[in-house]
Amino acid sequence: MQPVSSDAPSVVVIILAAGRGERFKASGAQVDKLNAPLAGLRVRDHVLRSVQASGLPWHIVEREHTQHLAQPGMGDSIACGVAATADARGWLILPADLPLVQPATLLAVAQALKTHAVVVPCYQGDKGHPVGFDASCGAALQALQGDGGARSLVAQRGAWRLDVTDRGCVLDVDTLDALAQAEVLLRPQH
Repeated sequence: MQPVSSDAPSVVVIILAAGRGERFKASGAQVDKLNAPLAGLRVRDHVLRSVQASGLPWHIVEREHTQHLAQPGMGDSIACGVAATADARGWLILPADLPLVQPATLLAVAQALKTHAVVVPCYQGDKGHPVGFDASCGAALQALQGDGGARSLVAQRGAWRLDVTDRGCVLDVDTLDALAQAEVLLRPQH
């Protein structure tokens, strides 16, 4: 985790990198999606670059953090990341397969947590990531299990929808076609 620069707790980005990437493999991929090459970097490196550019502290949940569980899912990864950063003022849950997500989106979601318990960024009506949770959600996030992620908590708390212009918040690299689409979008415009 990147150290927090002040004594006050901050919103922490939880980067979820513990998934199995089954849809990506089913699409014909021969490599793990987070390690797939994309415009000269791995998919996960693009995500980390955006997080670092935001200036927010971050924590990565890797497979080894959840391997003690029989069938770890996204809920388990979220619980692991929140438990490791329990003193945070809030959390931005960011799957590591969104290589085009913009630092401005991370900052906008973090800012919105000052007045909303749960924040979901939306691009042209589609819900995206990172989903933000304030500190009041900490215990519920740490109790998550299985593949459902935090959907039940989002539904229970009634998320505030934050409209953004960042297509990257909804473009996850779950298939080879999505990876190719991301590659096209990252090409310099001439």
